[in-house]
Amino acid sequence: MSISSTVTVTVPATTANIGPGFDCIGAALTLYNQFKFTSLDSSSSAGLIIEVVGTEAHLVKTDETNLVYKAFAKFYEHLRQTPPPVQIEISLGVPLARGLGSSATAIVGGLVAANQLAGAPLDRSEVMKMAIAIEGHPDNVVPALIGGCQLAASGGDVLKAWEICDIPWHSNIVPIIAIPNFELSTQAARRVLPNDISRADAIFNIAHLGLLLRGLETGRGDWLRTALQDRLHQPYRQALIPGYDAVNAAALKAGAYGMAISGAGPTLIALVDSPGAEAVATAMVNAWKAEGILAEARSLSLDTEGAKMKDEG
Repeated sequence: MSISSTVTVTVPATTANIGPGFDCIGAALTLYNQFKFTSLDSSSSAGLIIEVVGTEAHLVKTDETNLVYKAFAKFYEHLRQTPPPVQIEISLGVPLARGLGSSATAIVGGLVAANQLAGAPLDRSEVMKMAIAIEGHPDNVVPALIGGCQLAASGGDVLKAWEICDIPWHSNIVPIIAIPNFELSTQAARRVLPNDISRADAIFNIAHLGLLLRGLETGRGDWLRTALQDRLHQPYRQALIPGYDAVNAAALKAGAYGMAISGAGPTLIALVDSPGAEAVATAMVNAWKAEGILAEARSLSLDTEGAKMKDEG
């Protein structure tokens, strides 16, 4: 197999957890980051060049600590090879630290490109396993890689593998993401979570996750409104998101089936039918504005392809 010298990888944003599906369910959305990798001549004095464009480009590191490059280098470490000199051009479309899987796009982009530049020695399942290991949990990287809405379950200590289950997403369900103009780190959002939960809360989440899966499949709004409730993470993270209650009330009043925190937040995601999408998006933005917070809302769709790779030879 010939080895490529230039590869462009486009990776979708993701929304994880979707209410009760903490750390196990996520969906790819029609919002993207793009990564172009070009092999540099081995005689080049520059071993790494990173260029970033986009609204938040100044926030992205351009040295060996860049997450895209760290994933790229990790791949070659897995092959027991030295990473080749490379130029990486990053085009940002996914907001950073907002709960939309920007880190997952970086990890997936780095691994997919490295695999292609190395002559594709690993299949997609092996790349996925590496992505999960780097991220620490599957809910963002799995849909970012393969698209759709995905449920990931570990095989346990014996199997040390993952079972990935595609979750049907009814065509009438439109995801509305409302993105505030402040960041919330995943680390901060995890620090507020309790180490233990009650049996009642565990049962609550098991039941609501089951209902969520059926609600997404059937498009039944009454099921989704109940299903998006959660007791593992959302009650604790809501306090980190100013205006949460107001935005939730506004979304429901405008016709949303329900609302949840996207990933670790602060982005909030509402599920609604197509005719009500614009009204819900406007209501969420206006509710935050009334709280003194600027936000933007986007009506998106489910991305069904995942990471797309263009080999430019």
